[in-house]
Amino acid sequence: MSDTKARIDEIVRGNDVVLFMKGTALFPQCGFSSRAVAILDHLGVKFETVDVLQDAEIRNGIKEYSDWPTIPQLYVKGEFVGGSDIMMEMFEAGELQTLMAGQDIAKA
Repeated sequence: MSDTKARIDEIVRGNDVVLFMKGTALFPQCGFSSRAVAILDHLGVKFETVDVLQDAEIRNGIKEYSDWPTIPQLYVKGEFVGGSDIMMEMFEAGELQTLMAGQDIAKA
């Protein structure tokens, strides 16, 4: 396992909910990342973020790790959920709320 993949794996497995995004939760640097943060904030769950703009290895490595070409990327309990569009679709259908409740995710 490469060092980058090991670092990503440690982040994904070490947090119940983690969002790899452009920018931070307070200052998202793209509309898709902003929407992803807004959804998680609305759900009121505790989540960690990783600013991929601060680390080129993570930015490129996360795409390979998930086999998903875009950022943001949401992981819940070690499992890849999807990007901003998938998060929005799941949220609108009530599936994201069900997922968070079913995984016993802590509230913020």
